[in-house]
Amino acid sequence: MYTSLEISNLTKRFDTITAVDNLNLTAHMGEIVALLGPNGAGKSTLMNMIAGYLAPTSGSIKVIGQDIADKQPDCKQNIGFLPEGSPLYPDMQVKSFLRYMAELRGVSANRLNEVIKLSKIDNVLTCKIETLSKGYLRRVGFAQSILSDPPLLLLDEPTDGLDPNQKEHIRKLIADMGRKKTIFISTHLLEEAETIATRIIVIAHGQIKADGTLKQILIQNNCTSLQDAFKKLTGE
Repeated sequence: MYTSLEISNLTKRFDTITAVDNLNLTAHMGEIVALLGPNGAGKSTLMNMIAGYLAPTSGSIKVIGQDIADKQPDCKQNIGFLPEGSPLYPDMQVKSFLRYMAELRGVSANRLNEVIKLSKIDNVLTCKIETLSKGYLRRVGFAQSILSDPPLLLLDEPTDGLDPNQKEHIRKLIADMGRKKTIFISTHLLEEAETIATRIIVIAHGQIKADGTLKQILIQNNCTSLQDAFKKLTGE
């Protein structure tokens, strides 16, 4: 089991606000890590720094042993990212967008077709992205994040806007892929963390308040439910 992510003394400040505060964590292949925390806890900021979209104020991030600050292209190729809000190209057709992303990443046509089927977006391929429902936007965003089959996958609210059947489908995909990848999921849905995560990290005020399996977190905090532990740890 190799180490896929190493974060050391990571801090991000925006003027007087400290979004991530001297955070340390390590993750390995085969882990599905749920990041839980209230709004403003630093979850999305953390994901954006791991993906290389935000520069840390201090500290380091290594993906598959390579510091992302080195800006090596092969380091970014090891990361798949579904950001919050599905920022896609609204005037492009779905298939054109995915084909464009596949070409940028050197992904074969066979892999592109496989991802389209996995994400269940066959019936909207000729639609413009701006016409899609929120659920389809998330699925198209999910498809682009897994195109290159990266070893580290960052999913910010992956099931936001999906109906119950779609949620179940995406969660099963994540669980299946998690056997051979490291997957981080930022979510507000406690049941999502309970059902598919092998590890839960609770963040508040940019700091890790708990890190372990669901059972470990419940025992450590003398709680019978994740909701109670979450309230206790975050002060909500």
